[in-house]
Amino acid sequence: MKNFLAIDIGGTFVKYGEVSENAVISRINKVKTPESLQSLLDFIQHLSQSLSNISAIAVSCPGAVSDDGIIYGSSAVPYIHGPNLKQLIEEKTGLHVYLENDANCAGYAEIWDGNGKGKNDVLVMVIGTGIGGAIFKNGSLHKGANLHGGEFGYMLLTDTITNSDDVWSRLASTKALVKKVATLKQIDPYVLSGEQVFELAESGDVEVSKIVEDFYHLLAVGIYNLQYIYDPEVILIGGGISQRADLIEKINQKLDLIIGKIDLAKIKPSIATCKFAQHANLLGAVYGYLKSNEHRR
Repeated sequence: MKNFLAIDIGGTFVKYGEVSENAVISRINKVKTPESLQSLLDFIQHLSQSLSNISAIAVSCPGAVSDDGIIYGSSAVPYIHGPNLKQLIEEKTGLHVYLENDANCAGYAEIWDGNGKGKNDVLVMVIGTGIGGAIFKNGSLHKGANLHGGEFGYMLLTDTITNSDDVWSRLASTKALVKKVATLKQIDPYVLSGEQVFELAESGDVEVSKIVEDFYHLLAVGIYNLQYIYDPEVILIGGGISQRADLIEKINQKLDLIIGKIDLAKIKPSIATCKFAQHANLLGAVYGYLKSNEHRR
């Protein structure tokens, strides 16, 4: 059985682990994200040398990842954008390397062994600092003409557009929810967590409850739009908020209200949470490698 070194590059940490070709993950760990490209390459080289029987390296990272290994766009790890990261890691390690966008990797994990397994047409959306995701058609990832397939967060939901604050990510992400409540309470948003926001709402704070209800409504509006844009079998929701037991129920309630007011379109989106949480990107990166190299197996 083949084993792979899976790496998830984030703005704060680099997570890594060993993943088998039957989706078993082990030796999971993380380190603070290196401050330079050279330090990152040296770290990956050390990792690859410390593990035996590694067939290849699969990397999840932010940004618009091209097939040739160049990462376009920008992120919290600026030094990965521009150079051919795939080629540089291959030169350092002597191993074949696969790179993919982190949200796409999260989607791949669900298609491989999660709640999208066995389905053909699936949308995976990840809610956190923003809203991103992945689109799967006939079980294959759709990246789009400009590598922006699945960038749901850029969707516009309002009738008046002022600036970037009007995109879906700035209206209905977990970060947006926290920011609205922090503004209301006149506190630093960096000391307020999403969990605390929901605790305030559940404790009976009327103003915070209204903000939370608006948050669910905006999520439901975007999900309704996605259903009619693509008509998937299921829309899977990931990110930290997906751990809330009532998330699907709350969004479904808002969807029922929306559909009740629109007599032209009555297909209700089928929504569920993602199976995988913090390790999804590691699993998905390996599945992406396996999919892209099926002809070699």
